[in-house]
Amino acid sequence: MTNRLKGKRAVVTGAGRGIGREIARMMVAEGAAVLAVDITAEPLLELQTITPGLTAHPTDLTDEAAVAQLAQAAAGIFDGALDILVNAAGICRFAPLPEMTLPDFQLTLRGEVETAFLASRALWPLLVASGRASVVNFASANAHTALLGLPAIAHTAGKGAVLAMTRQIAMEGGPHGIRANTIAPGFTVTEETAQHLDTPLMAQVRAKCMVDRLGTTTDIGHLAIYLASDESLYVTGADLRIDGGATAW
Repeated sequence: MTNRLKGKRAVVTGAGRGIGREIARMMVAEGAAVLAVDITAEPLLELQTITPGLTAHPTDLTDEAAVAQLAQAAAGIFDGALDILVNAAGICRFAPLPEMTLPDFQLTLRGEVETAFLASRALWPLLVASGRASVVNFASANAHTALLGLPAIAHTAGKGAVLAMTRQIAMEGGPHGIRANTIAPGFTVTEETAQHLDTPLMAQVRAKCMVDRLGTTTDIGHLAIYLASDESLYVTGADLRIDGGATAW
């Protein structure tokens, strides 16, 4: 299928790398006009040069004032309305509970929960103006199950919060035509996770998968396209796990 997002206006955070970058690229390919957001300018500007229809907007999503400026920019670019918000940005620190510092725990909650909250709140009037908008947030397989060998005390807290917060966004958004759902990926190969491919952790990851491969950013992108499109107009408040069956048993 092509042009599944034709005419739609989207903000995609975390678009500088990994899952967010692939979602931004795929949404443009499906006909959307995309405002791509990340804290680091260089990868965004590189993506902009190779992706007609995409506009780069470097933003620190942990900065309330900067997110307000992002909303102002989006309002100008998209004539006051927004159809799609993908909150794919994230900052995370991993350590076992006894070794997790409070600053790293708080940084993870800011990077995984507050960024989605601030972007959703700032862009809310534009989503309301659309009348038929979709918010796509990111939970994780780790919001549902623990994984032996992964010291994810902060990550599980953050993604569990996003999961719950998204249900409330769906409730509050319903009267305004705003749907909200989470994607909960299992292990997905990105620039950052590739460093773990040859570690003992991978034995645990592969043992949980029902399929004989790992997830890709394109796998996640296909699901994000579905949730952003009019194909999913009856889907809201849902959490869609895309993890090779890892959380099914």
